[in-house]
Amino acid sequence: METGFHHVSVLLREATDALNIRDGYTYADLTTGGAGHSYEIARRLGKNGRLICFDRDSEALAAAKVRLSEFGDRITFVHDNFENVGRVLSDLKVERFGGAIADLGCSSHQFDTPERGFAYQHDAPLDMRMDTDAALTAREIVNTYTESELCRIIRDYGEERFAAKIASRIVAARSIAPIETTVELADIIKGAIPAAARADGPHPAKRTFQAIRIETNRELDAISPAIEAVIDALVPGGRLSIISFHSLEDRAVKTAFAAAASGCTCPRDFPVCVCGKRPRIEILTKKPILPSEEELTENPRSRSAKLRVAEKL
Repeated sequence: METGFHHVSVLLREATDALNIRDGYTYADLTTGGAGHSYEIARRLGKNGRLICFDRDSEALAAAKVRLSEFGDRITFVHDNFENVGRVLSDLKVERFGGAIADLGCSSHQFDTPERGFAYQHDAPLDMRMDTDAALTAREIVNTYTESELCRIIRDYGEERFAAKIASRIVAARSIAPIETTVELADIIKGAIPAAARADGPHPAKRTFQAIRIETNRELDAISPAIEAVIDALVPGGRLSIISFHSLEDRAVKTAFAAAASGCTCPRDFPVCVCGKRPRIEILTKKPILPSEEELTENPRSRSAKLRVAEKL
């Protein structure tokens, strides 16, 4: 059935295969989006399996309910940030938790719907909220954050070397009139970057828009708590598949996995372990899984995707 919500799932087969889905267990799609991964998981569940679909975007959940309707009451939909997965699993009294998947990127629908304000290619109000009920918008960030705060998020979340110049231009522009639209902001950013630096490569606004979107949605803040909560809830042999799309996300996933996979943290010269820490997971992807050449041809947006997988010990 047509829902109007469009999204092409990245690393669909690889990420779903990695879950090693078993009948009788509960699984979670932490970022349901267009329900591509959810549908594939549900299709493999078996008659005794269960799937919990999380998303902050109410439009995504509405579309997912339509797409997954054939699976009936085996699917539970949760309008919430995936950082709250532990609480939700407890509230739902989930005991046999077999795995979870997360696609940390924005959906194609969010980028391609102008009024959502995610893309600099469309002239739209500055919004960028994944959850349209959330209070903080990109407009508020752009027009109320101090110059030093703007510089920090553009530098840290956008990895933009001209962060200071961009922050200064934004503050100067808003002192005349509030910055209201995506195109207006993109033009300000473009004007702050030296011509030689924008002669090639991505659009000059790309990194700054990424940074503001991350700040708007607190995207990086949710990754570590969600991974910890999932690992706590998994049964032995349960798995977690996470797809990231930029270095900051991938670094957060890699760091959280490494911490959960490490054992004793006592100093090397201690004769015996006193911390009592033991590895909780095995990392199954020493190097991340990348999209195939075929997928890159069919879906260029997958080019920066990386899949990491861990298994509960």
